[in-house]
Amino acid sequence: MKKISIEIKWGIIFSIVGLLWMVLEKVAGLHGPYIDYHLYLTNLFAIPAVVLMVLALKDKKKNFYDGDMNYGEGMLSGVVLSLVIAILSPLTQWITSYVITPEFFPTVIKRAVELGFYANEADATSYFNYGNYARQGFLMALMMGVITTAIIMIFLRSKANKK
Repeated sequence: MKKISIEIKWGIIFSIVGLLWMVLEKVAGLHGPYIDYHLYLTNLFAIPAVVLMVLALKDKKKNFYDGDMNYGEGMLSGVVLSLVIAILSPLTQWITSYVITPEFFPTVIKRAVELGFYANEADATSYFNYGNYARQGFLMALMMGVITTAIIMIFLRSKANKK
């Protein structure tokens, strides 16, 4: 457990920041009157997500590998971190869906039908629901975490060979 304590710590931090982002979106009206902008503005979360991944990998490099982390070690850490985030994502989605903004799904379903993205409410409901979002969140956390780590580690890896 000590080997992945940094990833667990940053996975929890990432999840908390994600929940705070959802509160910000709700307060800004992106889950209500400005729902039309949600599709675009929610993607801005990529900025703090990348910053958090960089900070997590730097923490691992400094405090676990004593400043000397190669690409493979960084990738392993990023995959573990992504897995922690993915495992926590159904819980964070539940908190978002049922505590922070329970009106999100009904609002987005209504608007998606009004705009013609879905033929009827049943079709929209089959996409916009907790179960679907929880599955997508899990898979996206894994996929985007690994891709982000692969890019970050190009710049963050130690250049010298280990002794």
